[in-house]
Amino acid sequence: MEVLKETDFNFKDQKSVYHGKVRDVYNIADKYMVMVATDRISAFDVVLPEGIPYKGQVLNQIAEFFLDSTSDIVPNWKLACPDPMVTVGLCCEPLKIEMIVRGYIAGSAWRDYKNGAREICGVKLPEGLKENQKLPEPILTPTTKADAGHDENISREEIIARGIVPEEIYEQVEKYALALFERGSKIAAEHGLILVDTKYEFGVLDGKVYLIDEIHTPDSSRYFYADGYEERLKNGEEQKQLSKEFVRQWLIANGFMGKEGQKVPEMTKEYCEEVSNRYIELYEHITGKKFEPVTSGGSLKERIHNNVDECLVHLA
Repeated sequence: MEVLKETDFNFKDQKSVYHGKVRDVYNIADKYMVMVATDRISAFDVVLPEGIPYKGQVLNQIAEFFLDSTSDIVPNWKLACPDPMVTVGLCCEPLKIEMIVRGYIAGSAWRDYKNGAREICGVKLPEGLKENQKLPEPILTPTTKADAGHDENISREEIIARGIVPEEIYEQVEKYALALFERGSKIAAEHGLILVDTKYEFGVLDGKVYLIDEIHTPDSSRYFYADGYEERLKNGEEQKQLSKEFVRQWLIANGFMGKEGQKVPEMTKEYCEEVSNRYIELYEHITGKKFEPVTSGGSLKERIHNNVDECLVHLA
């Protein structure tokens, strides 16, 4: 199975390209963005050496599913998905914050709470919460989008006071984020899942707010299986998660946590196929659809380039 580990496209009117950990984003004439979901996989802020077959298709198609399922709530950047691994959309000016919505206390929020914090990003939390417990209502815990280093928690008041986002726009994205989380939670429940927490990114174009990037994928969200959730919570057991956590656990078991001097364990062809199968399982659980792998008659890169070229011609 061919994997797409890197891209070096040169599309018509291309101005720049940004290579992220997983996605490569091409700016077309400051008008369109071409986002290619590669088969790269990262953990502990490290891009692992081997690609995972169909991972890019899985992530791109989950994002497509949720962008289409929420377009009545907020306009989004997506114009077309000309290839299973590509989304083409509007070039918006990103807001310098990420809107993180939490319906349950888990992950970093739980770690802070366990260490005594009773307020996160200006939101007060009740006493007596257990790890992974449902919150009285979903909360917003925004973070800054750092150009370098780690993102930092920030309150609504500080965002507005520092002029990071104008108050009227922040109020819009606050409402959008909570409405998106409500819709995502409803869709997850229909498929036997719990949407625990997630992040949203927004941008502005011609004074109008758009939802940008991906949403509700395993890379940007945490899901629990609903079946057995209450019993595990009652017994203080770990929840069964639908995420790429299994990759992190495999790395830890093999002595790698991204620290200096540690070596990434060998990723055999068999292991990569196992990870691929788990990602396909994620897709089918989250969307409720059967995954249909798209194989190229020729080169993956050639297929993508041709499909994007044709799309850009139609958009011009």
